[in-house]
Amino acid sequence: MPSTQTQMPLWLLVAVQAAVSGVSLVVEIVAGRMLAPYVGMSLYTWTSIIAVVLAGFSVGHWWGGHIAERPARQALAITGWVMLAAAISTASALLLLRLIGGPVLAAIEHPVWSIVTLTFGVFFLPSLFAGVPAPVLAQIAVMKQQTQSGRSLGAMFAAGAVGAIAGTLLAGFVFIPWLGTALTLAIVTAIYLLSSALLFWLARPINHPVVALVISVLAIALGAASLTRLSSCTTESQYFCIRVLDVSAEPSSPVRRLVLDHLSHGTSARDLPRTMFSEFTAMFDAIARGRLEPGSFSAFFIGGGTYSVPRAWADRNTGPITVAEIDPQVTKTAVRDFWLDPESMTILDEDARVALQRRPDARYDVIVGDAFGDIAVPPHLITREFFHLVRSRLSADGIFLMNVIDFPERMQALSAIAATLQSVFASVEVWTEESLPTPGEQRVFVLVAAAKPTTFSVVTAAAPNPTRFAAMAQRFTDRLVARSSPAILTDDYAPIDRLLGGHF
Repeated sequence: MPSTQTQMPLWLLVAVQAAVSGVSLVVEIVAGRMLAPYVGMSLYTWTSIIAVVLAGFSVGHWWGGHIAERPARQALAITGWVMLAAAISTASALLLLRLIGGPVLAAIEHPVWSIVTLTFGVFFLPSLFAGVPAPVLAQIAVMKQQTQSGRSLGAMFAAGAVGAIAGTLLAGFVFIPWLGTALTLAIVTAIYLLSSALLFWLARPINHPVVALVISVLAIALGAASLTRLSSCTTESQYFCIRVLDVSAEPSSPVRRLVLDHLSHGTSARDLPRTMFSEFTAMFDAIARGRLEPGSFSAFFIGGGTYSVPRAWADRNTGPITVAEIDPQVTKTAVRDFWLDPESMTILDEDARVALQRRPDARYDVIVGDAFGDIAVPPHLITREFFHLVRSRLSADGIFLMNVIDFPERMQALSAIAATLQSVFASVEVWTEESLPTPGEQRVFVLVAAAKPTTFSVVTAAAPNPTRFAAMAQRFTDRLVARSSPAILTDDYAPIDRLLGGHF
Protein backbone atom coordinates (compact mmCIF):
# COMPACT_ATOMS: atom_id res chain seq x y z
CA MET A 1 0.00 0.00 0.00
CA PRO A 2 1.41 3.45 -0.85
CA SER A 3 2.58 5.49 2.07
CA THR A 4 0.55 8.39 3.37
CA GLN A 5 3.30 10.82 2.38
CA THR A 6 2.99 9.62 -1.22
CA GLN A 7 -0.80 9.85 -1.24
CA MET A 8 -0.95 13.40 0.09
CA PRO A 9 0.28 16.11 -2.30
CA LEU A 10 2.09 19.11 -0.86
CA TRP A 11 -0.53 21.53 -2.17
CA LEU A 12 -3.19 19.78 -0.09
CA LEU A 13 -1.08 20.05 3.05
CA VAL A 14 -0.57 23.73 2.29
CA ALA A 15 -4.30 24.24 1.74
CA VAL A 16 -5.26 22.56 5.02
CA GLN A 17 -2.66 24.56 6.94
CA ALA A 18 -3.83 27.83 5.37
CA ALA A 19 -7.49 27.06 6.09
CA VAL A 20 -6.93 26.13 9.73
CA SER A 21 -4.67 29.13 10.34
CA GLY A 22 -7.16 31.43 8.65
CA VAL A 23 -10.22 30.40 10.63
CA SER A 24 -8.26 30.36 13.90
CA LEU A 25 -7.52 34.06 13.34
CA VAL A 26 -11.17 34.64 12.47
CA VAL A 27 -12.04 33.32 15.93
CA GLU A 28 -9.51 35.71 17.49
CA ILE A 29 -11.11 38.73 15.81
CA VAL A 30 -14.63 37.51 16.55
CA ALA A 31 -13.61 37.14 20.20
CA GLY A 32 -13.44 40.92 20.48
CA ARG A 33 -16.98 41.33 19.20
CA MET A 34 -18.29 38.54 21.43
CA LEU A 35 -16.73 39.99 24.58
CA ALA A 36 -17.70 43.61 23.85
CA PRO A 37 -21.28 43.41 25.21
CA TYR A 38 -19.87 42.04 28.48
CA VAL A 39 -16.65 43.96 29.10
CA GLY A 40 -16.38 46.54 26.33
CA MET A 41 -13.50 47.04 23.91
CA SER A 42 -10.73 48.55 26.01
CA LEU A 43 -6.98 48.07 25.65
CA TYR A 44 -7.25 45.40 28.35
CA THR A 45 -9.81 43.42 26.34
CA TRP A 46 -7.62 43.14 23.26
CA THR A 47 -4.54 42.46 25.37
CA SER A 48 -6.34 39.55 27.06
CA ILE A 49 -7.63 38.17 23.76
CA ILE A 50 -4.22 38.25 22.07
CA ALA A 51 -2.46 36.77 25.11
CA VAL A 52 -4.98 33.95 25.60
CA VAL A 53 -5.09 33.05 21.91
CA LEU A 54 -1.30 33.02 21.63
CA ALA A 55 -1.10 30.90 24.78
CA GLY A 56 -3.53 28.44 23.22
CA PHE A 57 -1.57 28.33 19.97
CA SER A 58 1.67 27.77 21.89
CA VAL A 59 0.33 24.83 23.89
CA GLY A 60 -1.26 23.45 20.71
CA HIS A 61 2.00 23.67 18.79
CA TRP A 62 3.83 21.92 21.63
CA TRP A 63 1.23 19.14 21.70
CA GLY A 64 1.24 18.91 17.90
CA GLY A 65 5.01 18.47 17.95
CA HIS A 66 4.63 15.39 20.13
CA ILE A 67 1.92 14.03 17.86
CA ALA A 68 4.12 14.62 14.80
CA GLU A 69 6.68 12.12 16.12
CA ARG A 70 4.19 9.28 15.64
CA PRO A 71 3.78 7.39 12.34
CA ALA A 72 2.12 9.55 9.73
CA ARG A 73 -1.23 7.75 9.61
CA GLN A 74 -1.54 7.73 13.36
CA ALA A 75 -0.54 11.40 13.60
CA LEU A 76 -3.13 12.37 10.98
CA ALA A 77 -5.83 10.38 12.76
CA ILE A 78 -5.08 12.03 16.12
CA THR A 79 -5.06 15.45 14.44
CA GLY A 80 -8.44 14.62 12.91
CA TRP A 81 -9.84 14.02 16.41
CA VAL A 82 -8.29 17.29 17.56
CA MET A 83 -10.03 19.11 14.72
CA LEU A 84 -13.32 17.64 15.92
CA ALA A 85 -12.52 19.06 19.35
CA ALA A 86 -11.79 22.43 17.69
CA ALA A 87 -15.18 22.27 15.97
CA ILE A 88 -17.01 21.46 19.22
CA SER A 89 -15.25 24.17 21.26
CA THR A 90 -15.82 26.78 18.53
CA ALA A 91 -19.46 25.88 17.97
CA SER A 92 -20.17 26.12 21.71
CA ALA A 93 -18.21 29.35 22.30
CA LEU A 94 -21.19 31.70 21.95
CA LEU A 95 -23.43 29.56 24.14
CA LEU A 96 -20.65 29.12 26.71
CA LEU A 97 -20.06 32.87 26.87
CA ARG A 98 -23.76 33.50 27.47
CA LEU A 99 -23.72 30.85 30.19
CA ILE A 100 -20.67 32.00 32.15
CA GLY A 101 -20.46 35.71 31.26
CA GLY A 102 -22.77 36.99 33.97
CA PRO A 103 -21.51 34.72 36.78
CA VAL A 104 -17.84 35.49 36.02
CA LEU A 105 -18.41 39.25 36.03
CA ALA A 106 -20.43 38.97 39.24
CA ALA A 107 -17.84 36.79 40.99
CA ILE A 108 -14.70 38.74 40.00
CA GLU A 109 -14.90 42.43 40.87
CA HIS A 110 -11.56 43.51 39.42
CA PRO A 111 -12.28 44.32 35.75
CA VAL A 112 -8.91 43.23 34.36
CA TRP A 113 -9.06 39.80 36.02
CA SER A 114 -12.68 39.34 34.98
CA ILE A 115 -11.74 40.05 31.36
CA VAL A 116 -8.80 37.62 31.48
CA THR A 117 -10.89 34.90 33.15
CA LEU A 118 -13.77 35.25 30.71
CA THR A 119 -11.43 35.26 27.71
CA PHE A 120 -9.53 32.21 28.95
CA GLY A 121 -12.69 30.28 29.73
CA VAL A 122 -14.17 30.71 26.25
CA PHE A 123 -11.25 31.03 23.82
CA PHE A 124 -8.28 29.09 25.19
CA LEU A 125 -9.42 25.64 24.10
CA PRO A 126 -10.40 26.62 20.53
CA SER A 127 -6.96 28.21 20.12
CA LEU A 128 -5.19 25.21 21.64
CA PHE A 129 -6.87 22.76 19.26
CA ALA A 130 -6.27 25.04 16.27
CA GLY A 131 -2.54 25.10 17.06
CA VAL A 132 -2.07 21.32 16.81
CA PRO A 133 -2.17 20.72 13.01
CA ALA A 134 0.72 23.03 12.05
CA PRO A 135 3.66 20.90 13.33
CA VAL A 136 1.96 17.65 12.24
CA LEU A 137 1.37 18.83 8.67
CA ALA A 138 4.81 20.43 8.50
CA GLN A 139 6.48 17.18 9.58
CA ILE A 140 4.60 15.19 6.92
CA ALA A 141 5.48 17.79 4.27
CA VAL A 142 9.16 17.58 5.17
CA MET A 143 9.14 13.78 5.16
CA LYS A 144 7.30 13.75 1.83
CA GLN A 145 9.99 15.71 0.03
CA GLN A 146 13.17 15.06 1.97
CA THR A 147 15.34 16.33 -0.87
CA GLN A 148 13.54 19.68 -0.70
CA SER A 149 12.66 19.72 2.97
CA GLY A 150 13.56 23.38 3.38
CA ARG A 151 11.18 24.46 0.62
CA SER A 152 8.42 22.27 2.01
CA LEU A 153 8.86 23.71 5.50
CA GLY A 154 8.91 27.24 4.09
CA ALA A 155 5.73 26.57 2.14
CA MET A 156 3.97 25.41 5.30
CA PHE A 157 5.06 28.46 7.29
CA ALA A 158 4.01 30.73 4.43
CA ALA A 159 0.64 28.98 4.20
CA GLY A 160 0.04 29.60 7.89
CA ALA A 161 0.93 33.28 7.56
CA VAL A 162 -1.15 33.81 4.40
CA GLY A 163 -4.09 32.01 5.99
CA ALA A 164 -3.82 34.18 9.10
CA ILE A 165 -3.77 37.35 7.01
CA ALA A 166 -6.75 36.22 4.95
CA GLY A 167 -8.67 35.21 8.08
CA THR A 168 -8.03 38.56 9.74
CA LEU A 169 -9.17 40.52 6.68
CA LEU A 170 -12.23 38.36 6.10
CA ALA A 171 -13.26 38.58 9.76
CA GLY A 172 -13.05 42.36 9.88
CA PHE A 173 -14.33 43.27 6.43
CA VAL A 174 -16.73 40.46 5.53
CA PHE A 175 -17.76 38.01 8.21
CA ILE A 176 -18.56 40.24 11.20
CA PRO A 177 -20.21 43.21 9.40
CA TRP A 178 -22.08 41.10 6.82
CA LEU A 179 -22.75 37.76 8.49
CA GLY A 180 -22.62 38.40 12.23
CA THR A 181 -20.93 36.52 15.03
CA ALA A 182 -23.03 33.35 15.15
CA LEU A 183 -22.92 32.63 11.42
CA THR A 184 -19.18 33.36 11.34
CA LEU A 185 -18.55 30.80 14.08
CA ALA A 186 -20.76 28.33 12.21
CA ILE A 187 -18.58 28.74 9.11
CA VAL A 188 -15.43 28.23 11.20
CA THR A 189 -16.98 25.10 12.70
CA ALA A 190 -17.78 23.75 9.23
CA ILE A 191 -14.18 24.30 8.06
CA TYR A 192 -12.84 22.49 11.11
CA LEU A 193 -15.22 19.60 10.39
CA LEU A 194 -14.12 19.44 6.74
CA SER A 195 -10.47 19.49 7.83
CA SER A 196 -11.16 16.67 10.26
CA ALA A 197 -12.91 14.60 7.56
CA LEU A 198 -9.98 15.11 5.18
CA LEU A 199 -7.45 14.09 7.81
CA PHE A 200 -9.48 10.99 8.68
CA TRP A 201 -9.72 10.10 5.00
CA LEU A 202 -5.95 10.34 4.61
CA ALA A 203 -5.40 8.26 7.74
CA ARG A 204 -8.01 5.62 6.84
CA PRO A 205 -9.02 3.25 8.18
CA ILE A 206 -9.78 5.00 11.46
CA ASN A 207 -10.99 3.60 14.75
CA HIS A 208 -14.46 4.46 16.06
CA PRO A 209 -15.91 6.16 12.96
CA VAL A 210 -19.35 6.23 14.60
CA VAL A 211 -17.95 8.31 17.49
CA ALA A 212 -16.45 10.75 14.99
CA LEU A 213 -19.80 11.01 13.24
CA VAL A 214 -21.63 11.65 16.53
CA ILE A 215 -19.17 14.37 17.51
CA SER A 216 -19.58 16.00 14.09
CA VAL A 217 -23.37 15.98 14.43
CA LEU A 218 -23.02 17.47 17.92
CA ALA A 219 -20.82 20.28 16.58
CA ILE A 220 -23.37 21.01 13.87
CA ALA A 221 -26.18 21.00 16.44
CA LEU A 222 -24.29 23.42 18.70
CA GLY A 223 -23.64 25.72 15.76
CA ALA A 224 -27.30 25.60 14.80
CA ALA A 225 -28.31 26.35 18.39
CA SER A 226 -26.11 29.45 18.36
CA LEU A 227 -27.69 30.55 15.08
CA THR A 228 -31.23 30.10 16.33
CA ARG A 229 -30.58 31.99 19.57
CA LEU A 230 -31.53 35.64 19.08
CA SER A 231 -28.45 37.86 19.01
CA SER A 232 -28.10 40.40 21.79
CA CYS A 233 -27.21 42.93 19.09
CA THR A 234 -29.84 44.80 17.11
CA THR A 235 -27.09 45.40 14.54
CA GLU A 236 -23.47 44.24 14.34
CA SER A 237 -21.37 46.86 12.61
CA GLN A 238 -17.67 47.04 11.85
CA TYR A 239 -17.21 48.90 15.13
CA PHE A 240 -19.92 47.98 17.63
CA CYS A 241 -22.55 45.60 18.82
CA ILE A 242 -25.46 48.04 18.53
CA ARG A 243 -28.51 47.50 20.73
CA VAL A 244 -31.70 49.54 20.87
CA LEU A 245 -33.75 49.22 24.05
CA ASP A 246 -37.30 50.41 24.55
CA VAL A 247 -37.52 52.29 27.88
CA SER A 248 -40.90 53.90 27.26
CA ALA A 249 -43.23 54.54 30.17
CA GLU A 250 -46.13 54.81 27.72
CA PRO A 251 -46.24 52.86 24.43
CA SER A 252 -47.92 55.82 22.74
CA SER A 253 -44.92 58.04 23.56
CA PRO A 254 -41.81 55.96 22.72
CA VAL A 255 -38.47 56.48 24.44
CA ARG A 256 -35.43 54.45 23.39
CA ARG A 257 -31.89 53.90 24.63
CA LEU A 258 -28.81 53.18 22.54
CA VAL A 259 -26.22 50.71 23.83
CA LEU A 260 -22.92 50.31 22.00
CA ASP A 261 -21.13 47.18 23.16
CA HIS A 262 -21.76 47.32 26.93
CA LEU A 263 -22.14 51.07 27.41
CA SER A 264 -25.26 53.23 27.15
CA HIS A 265 -24.66 56.04 24.67
CA GLY A 266 -27.85 58.00 25.05
CA THR A 267 -31.62 58.08 25.33
CA SER A 268 -34.14 59.97 23.21
CA ALA A 269 -37.89 60.48 23.13
CA ARG A 270 -39.84 60.77 19.91
CA ASP A 271 -42.15 63.51 21.18
CA LEU A 272 -39.56 65.47 23.21
CA PRO A 273 -36.68 66.25 20.88
CA ARG A 274 -35.40 69.05 23.14
CA THR A 275 -35.36 66.96 26.32
CA MET A 276 -32.04 65.53 27.47
CA PHE A 277 -31.97 62.20 29.30
CA SER A 278 -28.39 62.26 30.59
CA GLU A 279 -26.26 64.64 32.62
CA PHE A 280 -23.59 65.30 30.02
CA THR A 281 -26.03 66.03 27.17
CA ALA A 282 -27.97 68.36 29.48
CA MET A 283 -24.74 70.21 30.28
CA PHE A 284 -23.71 70.34 26.61
CA ASP A 285 -27.06 71.85 25.71
CA ALA A 286 -27.35 74.33 28.57
CA ILE A 287 -23.76 75.58 28.66
CA ALA A 288 -23.35 76.00 24.89
CA ARG A 289 -26.65 77.75 24.38
CA GLY A 290 -26.08 79.86 27.50
CA ARG A 291 -22.80 81.13 26.08
CA LEU A 292 -23.76 81.49 22.42
CA GLU A 293 -27.44 82.43 22.25
CA PRO A 294 -29.51 84.48 21.43
CA GLY A 295 -27.78 84.57 18.04
CA SER A 296 -27.34 81.55 15.79
CA PHE A 297 -24.16 79.49 16.00
CA SER A 298 -22.42 76.76 14.03
CA ALA A 299 -21.65 73.44 15.71
CA PHE A 300 -19.40 70.46 15.10
CA PHE A 301 -20.05 67.22 17.00
CA ILE A 302 -17.38 64.60 17.63
CA GLY A 303 -19.50 61.46 17.66
CA GLY A 304 -23.19 61.00 17.01
CA GLY A 305 -24.66 58.21 19.12
CA THR A 306 -28.38 58.92 19.48
CA TYR A 307 -27.77 62.42 18.05
CA SER A 308 -29.67 63.81 21.05
CA VAL A 309 -28.08 67.26 21.17
CA PRO A 310 -27.79 67.71 17.37
CA ARG A 311 -31.45 66.72 17.06
CA ALA A 312 -32.45 69.19 19.80
CA TRP A 313 -30.46 72.03 18.22
CA ALA A 314 -31.87 71.25 14.79
CA ASP A 315 -35.34 71.48 16.31
CA ARG A 316 -34.42 74.86 17.81
CA ASN A 317 -32.84 75.99 14.52
CA THR A 318 -29.70 77.17 16.30
CA GLY A 319 -27.59 77.18 13.12
CA PRO A 320 -25.61 74.85 10.85
CA ILE A 321 -24.72 71.50 12.42
CA THR A 322 -22.01 69.05 11.38
CA VAL A 323 -21.61 65.63 12.98
CA ALA A 324 -18.64 63.30 12.48
CA GLU A 325 -19.78 59.76 13.34
CA ILE A 326 -17.24 57.09 12.42
CA ASP A 327 -19.78 54.24 12.26
CA PRO A 328 -22.39 54.62 9.48
CA GLN A 329 -24.51 51.95 11.17
CA VAL A 330 -24.85 54.14 14.26
CA THR A 331 -26.21 56.92 12.06
CA LYS A 332 -28.60 54.53 10.30
CA THR A 333 -29.79 53.35 13.71
CA ALA A 334 -30.37 56.95 14.82
CA VAL A 335 -32.43 57.61 11.70
CA ARG A 336 -34.43 54.39 12.03
CA ASP A 337 -34.93 54.21 15.79
CA PHE A 338 -34.19 57.66 17.24
CA TRP A 339 -36.17 59.91 14.91
CA LEU A 340 -33.16 61.69 13.43
CA ASP A 341 -33.75 63.75 10.28
CA PRO A 342 -30.43 63.45 8.41
CA GLU A 343 -31.41 66.36 6.16
CA SER A 344 -31.32 68.76 9.11
CA MET A 345 -27.52 68.55 9.43
CA THR A 346 -24.33 67.51 7.67
CA ILE A 347 -23.22 64.02 8.68
CA LEU A 348 -19.68 62.81 8.00
CA ASP A 349 -18.98 59.07 8.10
CA GLU A 350 -15.42 59.45 9.32
CA ASP A 351 -13.26 59.86 12.39
CA ALA A 352 -13.69 63.36 13.83
CA ARG A 353 -9.97 64.10 13.95
CA VAL A 354 -9.61 63.18 10.30
CA ALA A 355 -12.71 65.21 9.46
CA LEU A 356 -11.31 68.33 11.10
CA GLN A 357 -7.90 67.87 9.47
CA ARG A 358 -9.50 67.60 6.04
CA ARG A 359 -11.35 70.91 6.46
CA PRO A 360 -8.66 73.50 7.27
CA ASP A 361 -10.88 76.46 6.33
CA ALA A 362 -13.87 75.41 8.44
CA ARG A 363 -14.69 77.40 11.59
CA TYR A 364 -17.23 76.53 14.25
CA ASP A 365 -18.65 78.42 17.20
CA VAL A 366 -18.82 75.27 19.30
CA ILE A 367 -17.16 71.87 19.01
CA VAL A 368 -18.66 69.14 21.19
CA GLY A 369 -16.60 66.05 22.08
CA ASP A 370 -18.93 63.12 22.66
CA ALA A 371 -17.00 60.07 21.43
CA PHE A 372 -16.47 57.02 23.58
CA GLY A 373 -14.77 53.83 22.43
CA ASP A 374 -15.47 52.08 25.72
CA ILE A 375 -15.73 53.80 29.10
CA ALA A 376 -13.06 56.28 28.00
CA VAL A 377 -12.59 58.77 25.21
CA PRO A 378 -10.44 57.32 22.39
CA PRO A 379 -6.82 58.30 23.14
CA HIS A 380 -6.27 60.19 19.86
CA LEU A 381 -9.10 62.58 20.82
CA ILE A 382 -7.63 63.73 24.14
CA THR A 383 -4.08 64.72 23.17
CA ARG A 384 -2.43 68.11 23.03
CA GLU A 385 -2.05 67.78 19.26
CA PHE A 386 -5.77 67.15 18.86
CA PHE A 387 -6.71 70.05 21.14
CA HIS A 388 -4.50 72.35 19.04
CA LEU A 389 -6.44 71.13 16.00
CA VAL A 390 -9.73 71.85 17.76
CA ARG A 391 -8.65 75.36 18.74
CA SER A 392 -7.61 76.10 15.16
CA ARG A 393 -11.12 75.19 13.97
CA LEU A 394 -12.93 77.37 16.50
CA SER A 395 -14.08 80.93 15.85
CA ALA A 396 -12.56 83.72 17.96
CA ASP A 397 -15.15 83.33 20.73
CA GLY A 398 -15.73 79.63 20.12
CA ILE A 399 -15.89 76.99 22.83
CA PHE A 400 -14.97 73.33 23.09
CA LEU A 401 -16.94 70.99 25.34
CA MET A 402 -16.21 67.35 26.09
CA ASN A 403 -17.50 64.85 28.62
CA VAL A 404 -15.28 62.75 30.87
CA ILE A 405 -16.32 59.95 33.19
CA ASP A 406 -14.12 59.45 36.25
CA PHE A 407 -14.26 58.53 39.90
CA PRO A 408 -14.13 61.41 42.42
CA GLU A 409 -11.75 59.55 44.74
CA ARG A 410 -9.16 59.38 41.93
CA MET A 411 -9.83 61.85 39.12
CA GLN A 412 -6.48 61.07 37.51
CA ALA A 413 -8.00 60.86 34.03
CA LEU A 414 -9.93 64.10 34.57
CA SER A 415 -6.88 65.96 35.83
CA ALA A 416 -4.70 64.74 32.95
CA ILE A 417 -7.22 65.85 30.33
CA ALA A 418 -7.76 69.17 32.12
CA ALA A 419 -4.01 69.80 32.30
CA THR A 420 -3.65 68.99 28.60
CA LEU A 421 -6.47 71.40 27.74
CA GLN A 422 -4.84 74.10 29.91
CA SER A 423 -1.69 73.76 27.81
CA VAL A 424 -3.74 74.81 24.76
CA PHE A 425 -6.67 76.99 25.95
CA ALA A 426 -6.59 80.09 28.15
CA SER A 427 -9.69 79.05 30.10
CA VAL A 428 -10.60 75.52 31.17
CA GLU A 429 -13.61 74.83 33.40
CA VAL A 430 -14.86 71.62 34.98
CA TRP A 431 -18.63 71.27 35.24
CA THR A 432 -20.62 68.58 37.04
CA GLU A 433 -23.82 68.04 38.98
CA GLU A 434 -24.09 70.30 42.01
CA SER A 435 -24.16 67.53 44.62
CA LEU A 436 -21.72 65.72 46.86
CA PRO A 437 -20.44 62.45 45.36
CA THR A 438 -21.04 59.18 47.14
CA PRO A 439 -18.17 56.72 47.77
CA GLY A 440 -17.35 54.71 44.65
CA GLU A 441 -19.66 56.81 42.49
CA GLN A 442 -18.89 57.21 38.82
CA ARG A 443 -19.24 60.92 38.12
CA VAL A 444 -19.89 62.63 34.78
CA PHE A 445 -17.92 65.81 34.13
CA VAL A 446 -17.98 68.26 31.24
CA LEU A 447 -14.84 70.23 30.42
CA VAL A 448 -15.34 73.65 28.84
CA ALA A 449 -12.32 75.16 27.06
CA ALA A 450 -12.25 78.57 25.42
CA ALA A 451 -10.37 81.85 25.20
CA LYS A 452 -12.57 83.36 27.93
CA PRO A 453 -14.36 81.87 30.95
CA THR A 454 -18.11 81.38 31.09
CA THR A 455 -19.96 84.37 32.55
CA PHE A 456 -22.26 82.14 34.62
CA SER A 457 -21.30 79.35 37.01
CA VAL A 458 -24.58 77.50 37.57
CA VAL A 459 -27.26 76.19 35.20
CA THR A 460 -30.44 74.21 35.76
CA ALA A 461 -31.36 71.79 33.01
CA ALA A 462 -33.65 68.79 32.54
CA ALA A 463 -31.73 65.51 32.61
CA PRO A 464 -34.65 64.63 32.30
CA ASN A 465 -35.63 65.92 35.75
CA PRO A 466 -34.53 69.48 36.62
CA THR A 467 -30.91 69.24 37.80
CA ARG A 468 -28.46 71.93 38.91
CA PHE A 469 -25.01 71.84 37.35
CA ALA A 470 -22.12 74.03 38.43
CA ALA A 471 -18.61 74.93 37.39
CA MET A 472 -15.99 74.00 39.93
CA ALA A 473 -14.03 76.94 41.26
CA GLN A 474 -10.88 77.67 39.32
CA ARG A 475 -8.80 77.14 42.43
CA PHE A 476 -10.26 73.63 42.72
CA THR A 477 -9.30 72.83 39.13
CA ASP A 478 -5.80 74.22 39.66
CA ARG A 479 -5.45 72.26 42.90
CA LEU A 480 -6.69 69.09 41.20
CA VAL A 481 -4.06 69.39 38.49
CA ALA A 482 -1.31 70.33 40.96
CA ARG A 483 -2.16 67.43 43.28
CA SER A 484 -2.10 64.82 40.53
CA SER A 485 0.90 66.28 38.69
CA PRO A 486 -0.38 64.66 35.50
CA ALA A 487 1.69 64.27 32.37
CA ILE A 488 0.46 66.20 29.35
CA LEU A 489 -1.30 63.75 27.06
CA THR A 490 0.25 63.56 23.60
CA ASP A 491 -0.08 61.42 20.49
CA ASP A 492 2.96 59.56 21.76
CA TYR A 493 1.68 59.05 25.32
CA ALA A 494 -1.99 59.00 26.30
CA PRO A 495 -2.54 56.13 28.80
CA ILE A 496 -6.22 56.81 29.45
CA ASP A 497 -6.99 53.17 30.40
CA ARG A 498 -4.31 53.18 33.08
CA LEU A 499 -5.39 56.58 34.39
CA LEU A 500 -8.85 55.20 34.96
CA GLY A 501 -7.17 52.51 37.03
CA GLY A 502 -9.00 49.39 38.17
CA HIS A 503 -12.34 51.19 38.15
CA PHE A 504 -13.09 51.42 34.44
